[in-house]
Amino acid sequence: MPLAMNHEVFITCAVTGAGSTQDRSPHVPRSPEEIAGSAIDAAKAGAAVVHCHVRDPETGAPSRKTELYREVTDRIRSADVDVVLNLTAGMGGDLKFGSPDEPLPLRDGTDMASAEERVVHIAECRPEICTLDCGTMNFAEADYVMTNTPGMLRAMGGLMTELGVTPEIEAFDTGHLWFSSALVDEGVLKAPALAQLCMGVPWGAPDDLNTFMAMVNNVPEGWTWSAFSLGRHQMAYVAASVLAGGNVRVGLEDNLWLEKGVLATNAQLVERAVRIIENMGARVIGPGEVRSKLGLTKRAPVA
Repeated sequence: MPLAMNHEVFITCAVTGAGSTQDRSPHVPRSPEEIAGSAIDAAKAGAAVVHCHVRDPETGAPSRKTELYREVTDRIRSADVDVVLNLTAGMGGDLKFGSPDEPLPLRDGTDMASAEERVVHIAECRPEICTLDCGTMNFAEADYVMTNTPGMLRAMGGLMTELGVTPEIEAFDTGHLWFSSALVDEGVLKAPALAQLCMGVPWGAPDDLNTFMAMVNNVPEGWTWSAFSLGRHQMAYVAASVLAGGNVRVGLEDNLWLEKGVLATNAQLVERAVRIIENMGARVIGPGEVRSKLGLTKRAPVA
């Protein structure tokens, strides 16, 4: 297919994630104050969107406590910089089985919640965007499954639409795009939709370019999309995504390193992405243009 490079690109910074990275870098933020501060720094560096998880402030373990999300949200919205807020809704679908010889009972770490529970912080905080992981997937851990059934996704997607929050479809394989397209056809999600192509996450779509272009070619016409890959390929995928017509995501959720032996901050990763995009002859757009492009409504801090 001919190249259709994107010349007006927005950057999403995935600030902290839910992975076990909290002890691998001092720059991975834990507390709401640290998460919000890192998001604000990323916005000042050029990120139009910040994608936020929350963590237990003491242990750094991933959390879905509403009060933590509320503090992050209030701090970001009260800051002296504008940015589009994107909160995760990916937690609450974790299954951890026992060994293959004895898969039941389920192990500690299983966290299965209702659709309403999984979006309660979205209803409370009303971000402009929240994520919707559009499929069930085996991750790298031997007995862990990220569980998102069609019924659960229809329920969650419907709740997000009712709340007036734009879902960002997280697609880890082509089938996730197939199903999310069905959700649009059914009227659960609005068209045109917003998608994030998640490359190189074991065991989803590998991050080779042939698979990446298969993912790109499965994004329905008219949708807005971004892409990322993990670790050392993060910056390569900045260039690949722009060249293929998309937007980009960087951040400590997906990669801890600025270069070999040098741990990164979120702001440094955004700054490098800005340089790559601009050196390709494209323009980095800001949060106001992103809202206009995606039909988002800016929300003020809650008094």
